[in-house]
Amino acid sequence: MRKIALILFSMMLFGLVACSDEASKNDSSNKDSEGTEQANSEEDENVEVDKNLLSVEVTIPASMVDSAEQSIADAEEEGLKVKKNEDGSLTYKMSKAKHKEMMNEYKTQIGESIEEITSSGDYPSIQDIKANKDFSKFTMTVEQEKFENSLDGMVSFTLGISGMFYQLFDGVSPEDYDVTINVENTNGEILDTVNYPEDMETTE
Repeated sequence: MRKIALILFSMMLFGLVACSDEASKNDSSNKDSEGTEQANSEEDENVEVDKNLLSVEVTIPASMVDSAEQSIADAEEEGLKVKKNEDGSLTYKMSKAKHKEMMNEYKTQIGESIEEITSSGDYPSIQDIKANKDFSKFTMTVEQEKFENSLDGMVSFTLGISGMFYQLFDGVSPEDYDVTINVENTNGEILDTVNYPEDMETTE
């Protein structure tokens, strides 16, 4: 299950970068909406999560699928049901237990990424990063002078992507998901606040 979780996580990152470079496309068709409570979105480039009584369906848009055949093969190897839709999107169907396991894997992956950022030495100004349970809020503690004279601020984009897609795969409506990243000095002073997807949209 860890393998498929990491594959989907990498697809998430690829998909968000692709979506930030394009305008929204035509709405996808032939999606089963029975049993869902999601609000309709004007954008079709979002992951859709359909939580039924006993199972969960996750639909990944075509723009996030690098190789449908390989994705399907990897999913089936992990025991997941997956179908390719007419619009090129892939729909994964899994039990609630599998979905919970996948979300736990995402959580672990994000945690490992944060650990690497703070301990690798690649971002010397960043001292610590903390996140809340659903990754809708991050607090990044930095050494102000080093931070302002570096490109370490780009880490906020990585955190924003991670938080946005974690929420999407967990069933948060594309109209409601939100990630706030507070950049704080070591003395607790807030130096900057970044909000995704709002700030991403204004910088396109």
